[in-house]
Amino acid sequence: MTINRHDFLASPEKKLSEYATAHPDAASYSTEEVKETLFEEVISTLRDQQTRLFAEAKSGIVVILQAMDAAGKDEAVTTVFSNLSVQGLRESEPGEPSDKELKRDYLWRHHETLPKRGEIAILNRSYYEEVLGSRVHGSYQNEPMPDKWKEGPVWKRRYRHLNEYERYLTENGFVVLKFYLNVNKNVQKKRLLERMNNPNRNWEFSFSDVDDRDKWEDFYHAYDEAIKETSTGYAPWYVIPADDPWFTRLVIAEIFSQTLSELNPKLPVLSGEEATKLEEYKEKLKKQ
Repeated sequence: MTINRHDFLASPEKKLSEYATAHPDAASYSTEEVKETLFEEVISTLRDQQTRLFAEAKSGIVVILQAMDAAGKDEAVTTVFSNLSVQGLRESEPGEPSDKELKRDYLWRHHETLPKRGEIAILNRSYYEEVLGSRVHGSYQNEPMPDKWKEGPVWKRRYRHLNEYERYLTENGFVVLKFYLNVNKNVQKKRLLERMNNPNRNWEFSFSDVDDRDKWEDFYHAYDEAIKETSTGYAPWYVIPADDPWFTRLVIAEIFSQTLSELNPKLPVLSGEEATKLEEYKEKLKKQ
């Protein structure tokens, strides 16, 4: 299967409902084919690409995963990124802001989750919660800032902030990859019930998952608007069908690999002086 990442690029004209729940090619491949053959091929390539990215240490990659509950973000992190080297890999998931963080601007607490050069940072939920959960639950009203900035076009301003923030990151050599996992509401219901009915999976369930499901339309609207307003040429959104978990993981891995191919990191090459010194040390070691 060849994944064309442009098939999943979000565009201002499209609503989330207009994205197909499955890629046209997906039905022609069994889960086992994807899992045992196609997925492993991509992961093998990714391992090599990550090694070169880390060794070159010029660029960093920010991977943003956003979705409704039970869409498969955690599983994507575990299955795709746990196959890479721990060296040069970091993951974070924002919780509620602390009192200390509330005294800062709303993006301050997110900056420390970003990668260093050569690193890949996986944001399992991200600073986009500041225009999603914060919007739906109204928690932005608890931020101790002047009232005039809690009124009017709050979200338009924040979309502009996020676009400029990502432009800043991009122009400093950090690639921003944004994935929205688009799960069907009925599929979400099935997955939540599986967690609730299975004692070994109860720990995965949160009562807030059902509470948020009651606000499905509000979240849907917030995601739809945020994606349209913040999908840019330098930091686009990819809307990934999430009803078939292995297909979801394959698409994420493929798009990630294609991005690294374009970045094309190189292993460092020793200078003439370093090469000469290396030969001297090789001889020294042989004589010991």
